[in-house]
Amino acid sequence: MSMLETREQAALPAEINAKFERLLERLRQLESVVVAFSGGVDSAFVLKAAVLALGPDSVLAVTARSPSVPSAEIAGVEALASQIGARHEMLDTREFEDPNYLANPSNRCYFCKSELYSKLAPIARARGFDAVINGVNADDLGDYRPGLVAADEHDIVAPLADCGITKAELRQMAAALGLSVSDKPASPCLSSRVQYGEAITPEKLARIDAAEMFLRSLGFRECRVRHHADLARIELPVAELARLADASVRRAIDERLRDLGYRYVTLDLRGFRSGSMNDILIGPGLRNVGTIGS
Repeated sequence: MSMLETREQAALPAEINAKFERLLERLRQLESVVVAFSGGVDSAFVLKAAVLALGPDSVLAVTARSPSVPSAEIAGVEALASQIGARHEMLDTREFEDPNYLANPSNRCYFCKSELYSKLAPIARARGFDAVINGVNADDLGDYRPGLVAADEHDIVAPLADCGITKAELRQMAAALGLSVSDKPASPCLSSRVQYGEAITPEKLARIDAAEMFLRSLGFRECRVRHHADLARIELPVAELARLADASVRRAIDERLRDLGYRYVTLDLRGFRSGSMNDILIGPGLRNVGTIGS
């Protein structure tokens, strides 16, 4: 019987339990770790697994804090780390001082992750941790994700990907471990909502953050507000598009987003698509490189 079954009485397929055991063994090989902890399901799960494999004294969760991080993520991250039983610290990152990042090229994520990992690696060395790990999973390796290059350059370990654990599998394991975020929708950085080539500013990201918080207040749990200069392109799951037929809902969204500064407010009829800003990039040379997120 696997540790997952004995600890949580989880009724999971044998192959899922086997992958979990491989993950624990991979983490034991690292001996002590700093976890790049965003508060999403991927990093929460790998943090929980690290605590189980190594014990809380050998694990430190560190969360990056900057204008690019949705406010809702920062609000809950401390409590989540506490639920997991991990030591936790906040780290102020300074990607907004990098003109390469602010220019918002198609590899913007590389500059952001380089800033993060360049801060985490010294923390690990100074405090005697053996490795820095992230929550990259096996599915992340097959899309356009420049941050993976930065991870390689800073020797960041991806235990989930190393063990071939997919997003669906880690969600199953996270649920079995009782993680409250097991079904949480992805919430990548706010800069991923801005069209490539348009400069990133804290003011734009605050506008996007406020717009998405308003949509969530209306019950749209999974949503994106894509920023195209003075146009907001709203993405909602296809099954929820019909709610916009309600004139009062439609009017409330239009008025709020116009109050925030958008001149045009549109609905994407294709529905929510993670990484849709990358549609203009997809080509023969990019399809297998890994998404900037979103």
